Amino acid sequence: MDTNPFTTAKQKSRPLILDGAMGSLLQQKGFISSGLSWMTDVNEKSPETILSVHKEYIEAGANIITTNTFRTNPVALRDRKNTNSKNLVKGAVKLAINAKDNKSVFIAGSNAPAEDCYQKERTISQKELELNHINHIDLLIDNGVDFILNETQSHFDEIKVICSHCFNYKIPYVLSLYIDSNIKLISREDIEQVLDFIWEHDPLAVGINCITPELFENSIKHFNTEYEWGFYINCGAGLPADHNITCGISPDKYAELVKNNLNLSPSFIGSCCGSSPKHTKEIKKVIDG
Repeated sequence: MDTNPFTTAKQKSRPLILDGAMGSLLQQKGFISSGLSWMTDVNEKSPETILSVHKEYIEAGANIITTNTFRTNPVALRDRKNTNSKNLVKGAVKLAINAKDNKSVFIAGSNAPAEDCYQKERTISQKELELNHINHIDLLIDNGVDFILNETQSHFDEIKVICSHCFNYKIPYVLSLYIDSNIKLISREDIEQVLDFIWEHDPLAVGINCITPELFENSIKHFNTEYEWGFYINCGAGLPADHNITCGISPDKYAELVKNNLNLSPSFIGSCCGSSPKHTKEIKKVIDG
């Protein structure tokens, strides 16, 4: 990307609107998650559904849509025979490009933690961790996403891998953090230390996602909002293992949270688990004033 769209958004005092949940929305549509690969199979079993969801978010006002690649990384697929990241990523990105259909919309390539998002102890080697992120990020970029959305990142070891690879190869990226109630990563580092490292590696923006509104309000004071930053908060009720993540925060209620934080000049705003295009539509109403 020749220019940073998040910088432009902040200059215009109009944050970009990131789309909302994909996986939990697919659950609500009756699809069942496939273990470690989550909702990856829907890309092949029902591509028209993925295409439709992308289009719904665009119609609701999203400036950024996110590829359904949250679990197309090599580690998530390691126990599946006759399945590889290359074909799955290619198909997922193509669906997003088709949904965009020449509209002025950015495509974010979702790159999640190598293992489970909330896992405390690492079960793979450092080498496996590095190859997982390098290969997945490169596949996303090579297939045509505008930038990499490294989301729900909560371990400093893989944040270092991601930032270093994207910085060294000039890959545009956003790094979005998941933190605990102590305002630390799951790997126990203070958020300020982590943010300092990230900003040294020239991201387009930093973010925070998949946390509760209460934790968001407690943590935002630790961000330097003079930089490009954004958020997409967990709107869900229920657990992924239940195959039943429902909406726990209504679109109207979420719009109040957005309105209350516009004064902090976020560069992008979206919504996370449990959300839908209805949340995106309400975010747009708030931003439109």
